[in-house]
Amino acid sequence: MAATNINRVVITGNLTRDPELRSLSSGMSVCSLRVAVNTRRKNNSTGEWEDKPNYFDVTVWGAQGENCSRFLTKGRPVAIDGRLEWREWQDKEGNKRQSVEIIADSVQFLGGRDDAGAGNGNGFQPRSDVPVDQQDFAAPAAAPAGGSAPSTGDDDIPF
Repeated sequence: MAATNINRVVITGNLTRDPELRSLSSGMSVCSLRVAVNTRRKNNSTGEWEDKPNYFDVTVWGAQGENCSRFLTKGRPVAIDGRLEWREWQDKEGNKRQSVEIIADSVQFLGGRDDAGAGNGNGFQPRSDVPVDQQDFAAPAAAPAGGSAPSTGDDDIPF
């Protein structure tokens, strides 16, 4: 029985430039993205943690690529799910070139539309649809005298 190969990539990061959309002669759209993903490393000489950026070229095909071109801009956070692909070619001077890029199966737009360039560092701002109830973090109330828990009426149920 042959071994199964897995080629899967999942990254989150910020766009380093605006998307570049082009159309092939067949009419198929292809969008090129460049995504920066930080890796945290400890600097051995200073002992401080530092971010080391890694840059990835991403190709997005078809309608999804058109949407990337339409709605994404430099600095916008994205999540990419796809696969790695190795390419080899000759440049104009005849030199042999090669690269590894990510072919996106899905691109999720993170943050809000106004997050890029809003002066907030162009990063992802976590948000929740559920408000935080500060009482969840309060010290537990003492048990009532008499040893029995108070009854809860239907009006007190939060759903």
